Amino acid sequence: MENNTREHFVAVQKNGDGDLTAFKTSSGRVLDYNQALNEIQSGTIAGANVFKAKGGSLRIRGDADGDPTNNLDQLPIFQ
Repeated sequence: MENNTREHFVAVQKNGDGDLTAFKTSSGRVLDYNQALNEIQSGTIAGANVFKAKGGSLRIRGDADGDPTNNLDQLPIFQ
């Protein structure tokens, strides 16, 4: 299946407000927010999608699959 060959997020970094700022992929790469946006949109990253928030900014969220344990906010924090 295609999703098994694409990278996915395994850990995140957050700022002081709890907003996601960076992502670690299953291959160990670290992406800042804008890099992650671009890679999700290009199809490199599985399990996440980009949506337009109020005000028009692009935001990242995990795919809705009914499993709260893999929500991006629930992923481990990395340094």
